[in-house]
Amino acid sequence: VQLQASGGGTVQAGGSLSLTCSTHGSIFSLDTWGWDRQTPGNEREFVATWTRLPTTSYADSVKGRFTISVDSGKRTVYLQMNNLTAEDSGVYYCRRGTFDRSLGWGQGTQVTVSS
Repeated sequence: VQLQASGGGTVQAGGSLSLTCSTHGSIFSLDTWGWDRQTPGNEREFVATWTRLPTTSYADSVKGRFTISVDSGKRTVYLQMNNLTAEDSGVYYCRRGTFDRSLGWGQGTQVTVSS
């Protein structure tokens, strides 16, 4: 399964961005889909996960501001990001996985929030 993230860009603090992860391949009905982000010199960190149950979970730093959703028909994963802060800057990666582990990430998309 190929994952292609898009929708990143530069936005002022307090603004919004909507990320999209388009998936290509025969397997879309995995257990979990999610978003992680990474900044230079730091490890990739968890942002949000959607499960097929369905449930969602978020990092404490983004709760109440970010929303993850999945459109199975379009084979697409979304991340709506509101009230962005400079700490949200980074490269965002779409993630696929099972309940037990991550199976891989696609190409990331850069998000830059200017304060």
